Amino acid sequence: MNRRRLRFNFTGSAAAIAALALAQAWTPLLSAQVTANDVPTQSAETLRQSPDQNVSDAIRELREQVRELQEAVSDLRADNQQSRSENQALRHELAAIHEEIKSASPTQRHGLSLVEAAEAIARPVVSSGRSPDAQIAASENQASEQNQNNDQKGSQRSATLEEEYQLLSGKVDDQYQTKVESASKYRVRLSGIVLMNLVSNYGTTDSIDLPTVAYPSSPGSSGGSFGATLRQSEIGLEAFGPMVAGAKTKADLQLDLAGGFPSVPNGATSGLMRLRTATMRLDWTNTSVVVGQDQIFFSPSSPTSFASLAVPALSAAGNLWGWLPQVRIEHRINFGDESNLLLQAGLLDPLTGEAPATPSGSTSAAAGYYRFAGPGEASRQPAYAARVAWTRNVFGEPLHIGVGSFYSRQDYGFGRMVDGWGAMSDLELPLRHGFSLSGKLYRGKALGGLYGGIGRSVLFSGDPALATTQVQPLNTVGGWAQLKYRPANKWEFNAAFGMDNPFASDLKYFPYAQAYGDPELAKNQGSFANMIYRPRSDLLFSAEYRHLTTSTINQGPTSAGQLNLSMGVLF
Repeated sequence: MNRRRLRFNFTGSAAAIAALALAQAWTPLLSAQVTANDVPTQSAETLRQSPDQNVSDAIRELREQVRELQEAVSDLRADNQQSRSENQALRHELAAIHEEIKSASPTQRHGLSLVEAAEAIARPVVSSGRSPDAQIAASENQASEQNQNNDQKGSQRSATLEEEYQLLSGKVDDQYQTKVESASKYRVRLSGIVLMNLVSNYGTTDSIDLPTVAYPSSPGSSGGSFGATLRQSEIGLEAFGPMVAGAKTKADLQLDLAGGFPSVPNGATSGLMRLRTATMRLDWTNTSVVVGQDQIFFSPSSPTSFASLAVPALSAAGNLWGWLPQVRIEHRINFGDESNLLLQAGLLDPLTGEAPATPSGSTSAAAGYYRFAGPGEASRQPAYAARVAWTRNVFGEPLHIGVGSFYSRQDYGFGRMVDGWGAMSDLELPLRHGFSLSGKLYRGKALGGLYGGIGRSVLFSGDPALATTQVQPLNTVGGWAQLKYRPANKWEFNAAFGMDNPFASDLKYFPYAQAYGDPELAKNQGSFANMIYRPRSDLLFSAEYRHLTTSTINQGPTSAGQLNLSMGVLF
């Protein structure tokens, strides 16, 4: 009996010790959710006094604590699942807000930030007294309804928003310029275009990449040509100076690579840099003074073409143009906000269109280095020009009507004086539905310096160096017209026609006339149609077809054509 009781006591004590060890092992885990006051503590002496009861109590307490721990874990899982649901609902709301902001116009986008939009949408949900699940469901329904409304309105607003976005993007690109460091403290702006032209010609022209005149094909010729060039690329610098006597000062320099070719193998790919324009300006509120080399202000417009940047389109075919040294004054008279009158007058270098003069006895090297007086400079007086232009807004675009005049005295030696003059008008007329019409008309004499008369001012009866040779000034009439269509900001379509027609009576005055250029050219006509696509404000693509028809005194008209594909990056 004593042995059995001893064995029972030993077994009970062992079980109690094991239960106590297990309880001590679980205690750290249970302490995360259950406080120390909830766990009853018993001494080892008490366990030894009543082993069966103590083991049962310990196991029961252990089970209770495990049950409480499981409930706590379940609660944590439920809280985690609810947090995930709320986060998912918030993601949906933010996605809806993002889509709403993307569908808004740029002006609306600038006026409302993403955080403000989120607060504006979330505020009614937070302020309500509904449960979180109800708030999440309401937010999802609100976002779904908002997306449906946006989808319905999107098709109606897409065209307007696209146009507005392109316009604002172009303005932002124009304003976002990296500052160019200069030697002075004043701001300098760099600009230009890298332009590549692919050309395919049929017939014979004076230039395969910049044709202005068509010639009969010579025997054995291929009847056409193909080539590519980047010499029409341009670079410009614009400097903004200080205020002088209340006027803003500004200088501008424009260069390109169309100054000819070096006499080296494949020199056609190494265009020489050439000065186009270089001006300095003083601008008051209504008056400006311009000094430098600039386009002829009395005949300012030219047809739109990226196939002809180095030489303006329809040159020698109805388009008077020139980059001449000049000094001019401009004054503007405003008639309210919708109309103004521009008065211009100036003095110009009296160029006559011939190549730089080479006096007898001078070497070719000296002729290319020193400047000798031409017939205009030999007259010892400048050329004179004036223009009056009226501008008024029509259909939201400016309407320009201008009338100009030009006079140049020319001296061909031995008392042979010629009066060159011209009267011209220019027009830019906006029409409805994206159409506009522009053009120019002129009538004059000895306008070779402005590429009138197919680049000739006079004709000679013989050798110009002889005193007995007579000089005949060449009368001419011509002009051009262009129709432009812009269905969108990215797209532009142009079609133009021009003609320069020297007087037949002047051409027949001397049966065997001499002139710089071809004295037999009687009439030159040019036409083109092009498409210009600007996917961005700094990127353009263009395709143009040009047709030339040139007549001579002794032969009928000769035709030639060119297909020009262009790509340009502006900076």
